[in-house]
Amino acid sequence: MALRPGRTVRSIERPYTRVSKKVPRKSYVVGVPFPKTRQFEMGLKDGVFEITCYLVSEDNAQIRDNAIEAARVIAHKFLESKLGSQNYFMKILVYPHHVLREKPIATGAGADRYSQGMAQAFGKPVGTAVQAKKGKKLVMLAVNKKNLEVAKEALKKFSSKISVRTRIIVSE
Repeated sequence: MALRPGRTVRSIERPYTRVSKKVPRKSYVVGVPFPKTRQFEMGLKDGVFEITCYLVSEDNAQIRDNAIEAARVIAHKFLESKLGSQNYFMKILVYPHHVLREKPIATGAGADRYSQGMAQAFGKPVGTAVQAKKGKKLVMLAVNKKNLEVAKEALKKFSSKISVRTRIIVSE
């Protein structure tokens, strides 16, 4: 089944999250695909930097895991090309715990005969998302003072890939 547009899952729903690795019998949500984002820390992890920038959510919204991965890739490539791998540290501060469900829609000739309509419309797990509340810090980026403009540009690129209005906070 094809991936539906991000606007279909943007509004916050009731959390649907109980997936347990240690105690599988307590895992009430089964068949959840793993999040697309595997790497949450990039750059020089133990470096000392002068400035820390945060990307902060301005609205309540859900952000899908593949949107976070796309944003991470574009920001990481931009930072690598402009600063190199030793002059920054970027960390994604949110994890996609919320499980997204979809009810598959039958299409084609005669689909109305075997589709159940909205009876039993619970849906199957198709992915995961972050439930970002207003004011939640999404990404942290640490750089030196001379690289502040590059850091802001990288966070703008990150913001362009996710479906929520954001602002950049700079702290020393």
